[in-house]
Amino acid sequence: MLAFIGLGSNLQGPRKQINTALNSLDDLSETKVLRISGFYQSKPLLEIPGPDYLNVVCKIETRLSALDLLSQCQQIENKQHRVREIRWGSRTIDLDILVYGDEVISTKELIVPHPEMIKRNFVLLPLFEIEPELELPIFGKLKDLVAKVESSSITKL
Repeated sequence: MLAFIGLGSNLQGPRKQINTALNSLDDLSETKVLRISGFYQSKPLLEIPGPDYLNVVCKIETRLSALDLLSQCQQIENKQHRVREIRWGSRTIDLDILVYGDEVISTKELIVPHPEMIKRNFVLLPLFEIEPELELPIFGKLKDLVAKVESSSITKL
């Protein structure tokens, strides 16, 4: 199964945190990282106080189920000392399953495609960098979504 994961960090060396998480994803059994976007820098959501974020998106191939992949992503976050105190607050690492094949999943644990991704330039722009012709379940063509998103507040590093 092809899937896309968004990674973000703004604490304790964000570039290092993201690279560590990418290596951990690639080390998962039955999973291989195929492509990684460049780094994108953006301000925290909703003007929540904190340092700027770094974000990337990676494309993986996995034989893990979506829920097993979610569990593995959460284990990576825990290993990197992710703390969940404030929604959308600062974090060492955040891994979000954005797309899992062409599946539409809506459970208590996981919603795919990620429901907030169409509003987030720090997700859409790196995703577009690595898969410009992607058609998202429910949301449609990625290039149409990118055309609608504001991009002046994000910087590709």
